[in-house]
Amino acid sequence: MTTRPFAPRSPSLIIAPLAALAGLLSVASPAAAQSPKIEDVCVQVAKHLLMTETVHTGVVQAFPDLKPPGARMTYSTREGTEPKDMVDTISCEFRNTAAPFDLQRFCLSSTCYAADERNNENRRRFEEVRILLQRQGL
Repeated sequence: MTTRPFAPRSPSLIIAPLAALAGLLSVASPAAAQSPKIEDVCVQVAKHLLMTETVHTGVVQAFPDLKPPGARMTYSTREGTEPKDMVDTISCEFRNTAAPFDLQRFCLSSTCYAADERNNENRRRFEEVRILLQRQGL
């Protein structure tokens, strides 16, 4: 039996199967491919206004089929708060049900924020939150 010297394979014979494998591995899972829902964006509104990284939600209601589409929920910024004990509320209204959502108005408890708000401070807070959402592509 004769031995043949090792001959390197053609690069295309190695690269093609690796590229196919990489393509299979890079297919996004359904969860990763989903865009944010209206209620998720409303949580972002609360985080931006309250300047906090964590907002725990209790009862969440979404209304993507209404005009304007929106969501409302109870929330807390405190760790360990049970959903039944959450009494703070936020409601959000958007122009669209997908990105860009185009925030139109939001209310925390009884204070509302919108572009046409008469109160300068509330109008300013609305614009700040709207800009932060735009920066996120929301």
